[in-house]
Amino acid sequence: MDRAARQIALKQIGTAGQERIDNSTVLIIGLGGIGCATASYLACAGVGQLLLCDFDSVDATNLGRQTLYGPSDIGDFKAVRAASRLAAMNPDVRLTEIPERLSDAAMAEAIDQADVVLDCCDNFSTRFQVNAAAVDRETQLVSGAAIRFEGQVSVFGPDYGTSPCYRCLYREADETLEDCSGNGVLGPVPGVVGCMMAVEALKFLSGIETRPGRLHLYDALASEWRTVTVRKSRNCPTCRGT
Repeated sequence: MDRAARQIALKQIGTAGQERIDNSTVLIIGLGGIGCATASYLACAGVGQLLLCDFDSVDATNLGRQTLYGPSDIGDFKAVRAASRLAAMNPDVRLTEIPERLSDAAMAEAIDQADVVLDCCDNFSTRFQVNAAAVDRETQLVSGAAIRFEGQVSVFGPDYGTSPCYRCLYREADETLEDCSGNGVLGPVPGVVGCMMAVEALKFLSGIETRPGRLHLYDALASEWRTVTVRKSRNCPTCRGT
């Protein structure tokens, strides 16, 4: 109660909303700069269980923005080291490490356990896989990305019959778009994206209305946010049949 006192004081959350957060499970795909920020705030906010999925290991180039790791973690699985740090932040949160690349069946099984899935990964093939499983399981998806001085956050579902999915926004041709490893990224920008993703997840988990189908774009150079409405595509290969 002491840890969550400031959240409980919010009339939109209160004791009932905090209990929903305490009893929830969140699946986080990707524990890079975005995932580190998201996982940290969700653990501190009292989310009951975090499923931490990342097959990658810590590299020295990660340390400038991936705040759950230090030099002694280089070479270790991110999912394992992240779980250790999060347990120190909040010993009450239940942490499940998934240090592997998930097959389609395993991804669906992981999403089945979650109330909301947060896509914090850095490649389109995984994003498409996560989106397809979220649509199939009718699970809310919060997606984030960052590169250079730019970030974006979007919320999809859980009603994919009337609202768009991630594939309504991006297609296979977009897999050739740039990534931060080849183009760079300002260290705090993924943190900004991850924090906003945590906000959207906590709103949904506590019962506060979320607004799916909106793409929030962050420009750090201009210190500006703008929001674009995403339309449901009649030709979307993932959600058109829902």
